Amino acid sequence: MIIRQANAADHSLLLDIWLRAVRATHHFLQASDIDALLPQLRDVYLPAVELWVAVDADDCPQGFIGLNQHHVEMLFIDPDLRGQGIGRALLDYARSSRSALSVDVNEQNPEAVGFYLHYGFVQTGRSALDGEGRPFPLLHMSLPG
Repeated sequence: MIIRQANAADHSLLLDIWLRAVRATHHFLQASDIDALLPQLRDVYLPAVELWVAVDADDCPQGFIGLNQHHVEMLFIDPDLRGQGIGRALLDYARSSRSALSVDVNEQNPEAVGFYLHYGFVQTGRSALDGEGRPFPLLHMSLPG
């Protein structure tokens, strides 16, 4: 696995990974929620973050992480490749260049919460609403230094 900085040509493949990953893990979202989020991800969120992608030997994206300073804004793995260490490798890569990491994770996504807890993140707070004011509670987590 290679981790490299993403480029604009990767975006359509990353959107596909995001869409399939969200459908596989974000069971609390309705199809209409996902449909509304897709253009925001494409037009606003992906261009706004430092974006790193895990690729295989053929340079095919397997997962990606979006960072804003020390904050993990997004981490999505191809659902067919979950459990193979891609998410851990992306976090390890981000951690190697930062003194601290934080993340907000949907409380209603127990697999993601478990992943971050297993990695070593600790819960530092909770919000009843997500960043857009919707009723999807967020757990605020940080990785102790």
